[in-house]
Amino acid sequence: MKWYQNSKISLIWAVIRIWLGVQWLEAGIHKLKDGFDASGFLTHALQSSGGENPAVQGWYASFIQHFALPNVAVFNVIVPLGEVLIGLGLIVGLATIPALLAGAFMNLNFMLAGTTSTNPILYTVAILLLFTGCASYYWGLDRFVLPAIKNYFKNRHTKHRIANSASH
Repeated sequence: MKWYQNSKISLIWAVIRIWLGVQWLEAGIHKLKDGFDASGFLTHALQSSGGENPAVQGWYASFIQHFALPNVAVFNVIVPLGEVLIGLGLIVGLATIPALLAGAFMNLNFMLAGTTSTNPILYTVAILLLFTGCASYYWGLDRFVLPAIKNYFKNRHTKHRIANSASH
């Protein structure tokens, strides 16, 4: 076990994970409560792709123009819902690794769209927690759920193998 995966150190990772989850949950609830329309954000990002020092790279502006804006209604649903689910997952430590990956991916996309705000901090914390591996969810539901899932599939595979060998 590495030093950063120690159960006592894992408590620090849990506090950081929960803090990150609260940030995501609050952002998602705010968007759900107040209504969310990504079209203004995306249009501004598209406008930030021109000039001598563009904040948004051309390839990403093309993604915005040809995919995100035509599908803005989908983004209006998945962004706030995703933020809430990421937040809940991180707070309780359930599906922690997928939540960290999804959060980092969303932060990266926000930054690529020219928005700094807290995104670099949240992105960095998510990456840091990903590097801690199982220590990021030692104090969370994944500590119990993941072994149960693993045992389920192991037992299922064993039963299937036994049934196949008995039929031959």
